[in-house]
Formats: sequence, structure tokens, C-alpha cells
Amino acid sequence: MRNKISVFLPTRKGSERVVNKNTRPFAGRKGGLLALKLEQLLATQDITEIILSTNDPVSIEIAGKFSDHDDRLKIIPRPDELALSSTNLTDLIRYVPTICSQKNILWTHVTSPFTAEKMYSDAIQKYFEVIEKGTFDSLMSVKPFHNFLWSRNKRDIINRSRNTQRWPRTQDLEELFEITSAIFIAPKSVYHKSLDRIGANPFLFEQSERSAFDIDWEHDFELAEKIFKHETNK
Repeated sequence: MRNKISVFLPTRKGSERVVNKNTRPFAGRKGGLLALKLEQLLATQDITEIILSTNDPVSIEIAGKFSDHDDRLKIIPRPDELALSSTNLTDLIRYVPTICSQKNILWTHVTSPFTAEKMYSDAIQKYFEVIEKGTFDSLMSVKPFHNFLWSRNKRDIINRSRNTQRWPRTQDLEELFEITSAIFIAPKSVYHKSLDRIGANPFLFEQSERSAFDIDWEHDFELAEKIFKHETNK
């Protein structure tokens, strides 16, 4: 049981910024981003269980075609109050361990189409490696941030290292990382004790700009389609 892992994959009806972003055709693929993500996750041998948590009938229909062929995929209807744009993330975090059977949980999203099976496998293996060593208590995906950050309130650059010139070289700025939201892995106990998807000391699993691409707006969807089509047709 120690090295077994549940995947929590949430979708919901009523996407606001990108209409039907989870299920509308993507790069000519029926079932869209959800179908693509299920293919990627089911191709990852290190995954024990995949929980699709949704209140969307279309998502349930698409996923049903996959669960008929792989019993690792389980479709669990989500209460509507936990599938609103106004839902408090803490309430959803509290709910997740009640539907995942394994002691470790990987939280991911369909909006990361370039986070695929190899990256999931690498992240899972790294997670269990650092957990075994006791050096970290969880893992989350990030991408390095190498640019200036300006604070409107402080009227100054806020990621400049101490005792450096006002405009240092970008490589001399404080080392920062953007959370990509593609992968969060933590023991179920963290969800119970901390009400969080990561522990106090997560391993930072670095992604490239491409693999970290996240679809949040309509233009993101259109760009991702173009990139995916281009790579598929090589």
C-alpha cells in the first residue's frame, strides 16, 4: 500500500471563462481535454486509482467509455455545493480524502494537456523517493520564474536579493517559482491534518514552459490546440 496512489481529477459543469473547456472537441479529439487527460493518466502505470469527481453529465458520459475498459477509473458524482465557482477550496480539500482509497493523493487538472504520462510517472517516483528519505513531505509542480517583480504598494522590485544593485542581472534575482497546478502529491494524512494539498515542506518538481502550459482563458485553449496539432502532425 505504501507506494500506491490515488489520482483526484476534478471537472465541473458551467465553466465561465472558457465555455465547456473540459469536454468540447480539442485538436479534433472527441471528448476534448477530459478524454486526453484520461488517456494520459491511464497510460501511467504508477497510478493505482483515478477518481473523476464531477457534477457534469457530459464528463460522466465521456469517462464512462474509459471506465468500461479500465477499472482503475472510478466516476464519483460530486455534490453541487462543492462544484461551484464560489466553492471554498478548503471544503473541497476536506472532501477529497473521503473518496480516495489510497494513502497518497495526486491532484491534477484536465487543463494541463502537456503534462502527460512520463511526467506523471517521473513525479510519482520522485515523490516516493523523497518521502522515503524523509527530506520532503509532499510534491508540487512548479516552473522557475526569472524576471522582475514590482510591488505597487512598495514601489520597488521585491525579488531583488539583498546588497545587490537596483537593477541586477535576472540570474541574480531571488530564486522564485510559479506554481503550475499540474501536479500536487501528498499523503492523505496531510489533507486531514493541514487541510491542504501539500505539506509544510514540498519538493519542487520543475516543469518546462511547455509542459506547464495551463488553459485558463479562451486564447489559451486556441493556442494549446495549435501546439498540440503541430506536435501530433510532425
